[in-house]
Amino acid sequence: MPSTENPSRTMGRIRYWFTWPVWNHDDRRLRAPLRALLPLVLTFLALAVIQTVIRARFEHPIRELLEFVGLTLVLAAAILVATRLIDRRPALDYGLSLDRDWWTAVAVGSVAGVAVNAGVLVVSLYAGWVSVTGFAETPGVLPFVPAVVVTFAYIAVAAVWEEFVFRGTMLKNLAEGSVGYMGRKPAVLLAVLLSTLVFTALHGGKVTHASQYGYYVIAGLVLGGAYALTGDLALPIGFHVFYNFSQGLLGLGVSQTTPELVVLNLVGPDKWIGEEGLIHVIFALLGGLVLLAYIRWRDGQLQINERVAQWSGRTE
Repeated sequence: MPSTENPSRTMGRIRYWFTWPVWNHDDRRLRAPLRALLPLVLTFLALAVIQTVIRARFEHPIRELLEFVGLTLVLAAAILVATRLIDRRPALDYGLSLDRDWWTAVAVGSVAGVAVNAGVLVVSLYAGWVSVTGFAETPGVLPFVPAVVVTFAYIAVAAVWEEFVFRGTMLKNLAEGSVGYMGRKPAVLLAVLLSTLVFTALHGGKVTHASQYGYYVIAGLVLGGAYALTGDLALPIGFHVFYNFSQGLLGLGVSQTTPELVVLNLVGPDKWIGEEGLIHVIFALLGGLVLLAYIRWRDGQLQINERVAQWSGRTE
């Protein structure tokens, strides 16, 4: 007896099961692991191509200016592609409200980031691990103030990109993808850990000893923890931008070639001084405690924000 099943229905089932591993048919978007990784992978590849082309053809300071423009365009494209195609969510859901309270939190994170490096400088001077050899110097052809402006712009866009891809898209999507299997709190904690491990691994090019990975683990946990407790990128962005910027400005950025307000000669033990030294680990932890204290004071409690593992729906 011939089959009475509709051929189009059969094809529909085949398409469903063929696409199921990568496509969430209920939400009509990609599965969580792909949503978590694609923004990072695509933007990382785009930045690699841009930097390769620019650095092969241009010299300082045009090189840095063009890299800044390229990085800005990549960041804007990443937000657009993620919201419209990959995540199918409004930018607000990432924690980019940009309202008055958001900017206040950015300012708090910025002050904490600067205070951390100021503390490192004071302790290092007191311990005799560094000595001051000059002030307001720049390694390039630009005068000090324009060089500081260009450096800040580049560092700011780079840090915002990192927060968007590691916390806004990766951490959030990993939490959303896990919440149905283990509950919200374990899902968010797992997402913080996994995003931190990826964040640490991609900074491995700056590490010369395995113990230095601990510095990036702490940084990832501080930034990821602030995002998990607020559901907002304001504190992580403020802290990340001004931590990176003030580290170079205060002469503590060993691997950075940036203008320095304070020029230092580092003479202390390697395990304590330097970008990944224990003194930075300790003060990064203190910075994290400052962020926790602010969140506790502002919100009246410390608990995982429900928005981190929640999808509000598709953008139109």
